[in-house]
Amino acid sequence: MAEIKNYTLNFGPQHPAAHGVLRLVLELDGEVIQRADPHIGLLHRATEKLAESKTYMQSLPYMDRLDYVSMMCNEHAYCLAIEKLLGIDVPVRAQYIRVMFAEITRLLNHLMWLGSHGNDCGSSTILIYTFREREDLFDMYEAASGARMHAAYFRPGGVYRDLPDTMPQFKASKVRNTKGVAELNQNRQGSLLDFIDDFSQRFPKCLEEYHTLLTDNRIWKQRTVNIGVVTPERALNMGFSGPMLRGSGIAWDLRKKQPYDVYDRLDFDIPVGKTGDVYDRYLVRMEEMKQSNRIIKQCVDWLKANPGPVITENHKVAAPSRESMKSNMEELIHHFKLFTEGFHVPAGEAYAAVEHPKGEFGIYIVSDGANKPYRLKIRPPGFAHLAALNEMATGHMIADAVSIIGTMDIVFGEIDR
Repeated sequence: MAEIKNYTLNFGPQHPAAHGVLRLVLELDGEVIQRADPHIGLLHRATEKLAESKTYMQSLPYMDRLDYVSMMCNEHAYCLAIEKLLGIDVPVRAQYIRVMFAEITRLLNHLMWLGSHGNDCGSSTILIYTFREREDLFDMYEAASGARMHAAYFRPGGVYRDLPDTMPQFKASKVRNTKGVAELNQNRQGSLLDFIDDFSQRFPKCLEEYHTLLTDNRIWKQRTVNIGVVTPERALNMGFSGPMLRGSGIAWDLRKKQPYDVYDRLDFDIPVGKTGDVYDRYLVRMEEMKQSNRIIKQCVDWLKANPGPVITENHKVAAPSRESMKSNMEELIHHFKLFTEGFHVPAGEAYAAVEHPKGEFGIYIVSDGANKPYRLKIRPPGFAHLAALNEMATGHMIADAVSIIGTMDIVFGEIDR
């Protein structure tokens, strides 16, 4: 009978959401993992260092590219940190828009995670379902900011512009006849808020479809139940946050514990798991999508009823309107100063964190009073989760390493920075 050999295996560089940037060195006993050593740094882009040579506004689009599945949530933390240093107030309408788009971003993130995690574990069908809804969410991004992914829509002091009154519509072409186009445009007749409202009414049915595909599927349960179990104590000790922490049964959510913008005015629940395995974290994220949909509905209702400014009136921080800039010398000077040297931030330091779809995403800024940060440090949620990979994977099979990487919902842009 052949002896079982110990192997050291290069698992990767690979990863579904990261273009091949995680190299796992696995020490194996047959097919059982003895040790998992993640090698990172293959996507390093020096975001923190680049920020020191850019004005505060020029660094904003870099934030979209950190976790490139949760674009506006990264911007959110960055803007909150700058606002803390500047001591400026954000109009309430802008806060509601931010919260609404932060939750739209959470849906975008969780749908990407669900599709790719399901695909990794053998269900290519779920990927097609989730990308169907992502298209509508990207259309919301595009209508508000002009970009499908890297929006750069949040600004220190508010948001770039108010929500549009019309939605872009499909046009007849060689592949779509007039009748087909009319059906596609059915829910695009009104404003962006009407389109978001329509989506929030349709989405619970989509969630039911995902549950039908996976939740009681025996293959899915075989791949996820009792895999990568993390106790509540270990989850806390290893610095987990977000669904990874809540999956282990700890109800910690910055939107409830340290509310920012208008989260304290909204009604939603925090789902928690029991056993802390891959399956529990799946259920937590599924319920999170339901709660995000609730928040989006409340924001839409409020925004429809309450018009108002969407960015601070302080023209030393936010550009004046085009109209006033062209008719008023003082506003022209503000505009010129803002777009040539940016705004100066008082000396000091600030840390702002948001409940990012993956956990606590924080931005720490040190200012020396200049128009650029003296230092900028990013606290990504995925870094702490990846550090726990060895502990979570030891004793499991090679195939389980795939579902453990999937349950972490890792994106390397924020880990390598």
